[in-house]
Amino acid sequence: MNSIESGLKVSGSAIAINIILALIKITTGIIGSSYALIADGIESTMDIVSSLIVWGSLRISIKPPDKDHPYGHGKADSLAGMAVASSLLIASVIIAIQSIREIRTPHHAPAWYTLAVLVGIIISKEILFRKMTRIGDELESSALKSDAWHHRSDALTSVAAFVGIIIALVGGSGYEVADDWAALIACGIIVYNGIRLLLPALNEVMDGAPPDETEDQIRLIASSVEGVIEIEKCRIRKSGLGLLMDIHVVVDGDIPVNEGHQIGHDVKDRLLKSDLQITDVSIHIEPGATKLTKV
Repeated sequence: MNSIESGLKVSGSAIAINIILALIKITTGIIGSSYALIADGIESTMDIVSSLIVWGSLRISIKPPDKDHPYGHGKADSLAGMAVASSLLIASVIIAIQSIREIRTPHHAPAWYTLAVLVGIIISKEILFRKMTRIGDELESSALKSDAWHHRSDALTSVAAFVGIIIALVGGSGYEVADDWAALIACGIIVYNGIRLLLPALNEVMDGAPPDETEDQIRLIASSVEGVIEIEKCRIRKSGLGLLMDIHVVVDGDIPVNEGHQIGHDVKDRLLKSDLQITDVSIHIEPGATKLTKV
């Protein structure tokens, strides 16, 4: 199974798991008097939406170029990454508002059995996070990596709820709101990760340059082709799951046009066959100084 298929499969699994977990959390939270668990369930409903967005974006982004989209459909992944990161921020606002409301409203301490439910949630969410992160890194998918942090944030809010409920149960009277404070603190973690994931996705939509290390690696690969004197310009942008680039290759100005043209093809082939996820390369041949020959 290739990485794209793995990404689609893990996104589909995440949708089913989130539906089940959301129902369990909200139901247990209502019966067990734990708003932190109810808030966790609300956040899981956001996860369902985000996983649907990611699943759809992956299917769109792998479509080949067509007449209306000559550069492909890769931007769907970046747009989905922005949407998912934004939904994290929205979820944190919802949880924060409800947590403050519960802190100001007297209520019973959570039931002890909510702890067992939280343990199962933490384990399942952490497994989803690790698997989705691994596939997201393989594909360089902003959407998958953002969705992975949706699951990690869910695990973090569950950990906070777990600690808060223990404090409420051990502390007794006067500590009933401990799990609500825990949910509120977890919102800060969710906001941080939402912003951290939103900025790279926004940079991709704005055709921002990849890290310097990526450009250095591309220049090194292109320069290794026989006949290349130097790489004059190298403009790179990430489009969805792959890289698009324009490269100006300097060759001996005295060689025939067809020979310079072949060197350009060799550079393009070498880059496309590299380990980097390069979707397309535009080569511009520039004439360099004529080599001197010995008499």
